[in-house]
Amino acid sequence: MTRPPICARCWRLLGKKTQSHGQPLLHPQYLSTASAITPSPPLDQTIISTPPISRYHPTQPPSHRPPELRKSQLHRQYTSLLRSTPLMLLFQHNNLKATEWMAVRRELANAMQTHDTNSPEKDPQYIPSHSIKLQIIQSRIFSAALRVVEYWDPSPYSHNAPPPSSDPLDPSTQSSVSGIPNTTPSPADPAFTHALSRTAHSAVAAKKKSHPLMPLLSGPLAILTFPAVSPTHVKTALSILSPRAPKFPAPTRRANPGYHDPVTQAGLQKLLLLGARVEGTVFDTEGTRWVGGIEGGLEGLRGQLIGLLQGFGAGLTGALEGAGKSLYFTVEGRRLMLEDENGPSKGTGEEGH
Repeated sequence: MTRPPICARCWRLLGKKTQSHGQPLLHPQYLSTASAITPSPPLDQTIISTPPISRYHPTQPPSHRPPELRKSQLHRQYTSLLRSTPLMLLFQHNNLKATEWMAVRRELANAMQTHDTNSPEKDPQYIPSHSIKLQIIQSRIFSAALRVVEYWDPSPYSHNAPPPSSDPLDPSTQSSVSGIPNTTPSPADPAFTHALSRTAHSAVAAKKKSHPLMPLLSGPLAILTFPAVSPTHVKTALSILSPRAPKFPAPTRRANPGYHDPVTQAGLQKLLLLGARVEGTVFDTEGTRWVGGIEGGLEGLRGQLIGLLQGFGAGLTGALEGAGKSLYFTVEGRRLMLEDENGPSKGTGEEGH
């Protein structure tokens, strides 16, 4: 930028001020500003360049829908819940009031705490009661999250290649801005493989009615989640939320008077058991009660399986041994019969001699 010329009046004023202070008048060429001295960059900065700046937060990559919406956050929450919960029971609730929900949750929590008191912490099936939660879900968002969990596999789209080199001495280093990744990210980029990505949405768009749990995901729903598969806890929960004698009897009035409170009973009458999802497998109402009715929990189921395998092996061994013994007795009987037939003839020949 060129400096504007100084007028004659300014020169006269500047000369008067310098003469009054007793300082010599400077030549106009010394009135220009001096250039700043820029230090040379460090040696490390000239050898290793800084990596490209990410244009999005690492925990909030570009998504198919705006991630700040409540629907997106619920979708992310349901996806994490389905991936981390091996056992969940599905209920339909019909216009439950807030007081009824409070009463139902209170009785369920009391029953689970009683179960924890009777079960030692060293038990392999021990589950803390505070980790078992009953919550209301949005059926449409939950079904979308279920499709992503069941039918979306991001492994073919994952990039396992090492990051590009940033060393300027390396010939493979990108030398232009167009080659630097993630400078202008787009939701349509197939490199984004999270649950809210556009790639995942497009991959499961045609799977709306193929999952066996989809017919149950309609209307007002609530789920009861367990952090581990425990038939004893399922039995306790069904005895409170969906009792049925004789395997799932409701607590008596003397043992638990709060369970027979009118508010609690009104809330329980509005709950309907629909099914369960156990280790990715869908069970109907009877299958859910079968899981809860396993005697001894998982240990009892393992014992039944071992007994069944042992019984099958013993039966197979007995069948093979029976066939061998039958053949042995048949051959031995035939040999004795032949010896009896040849015995008198040999005796008659010896008498003749």
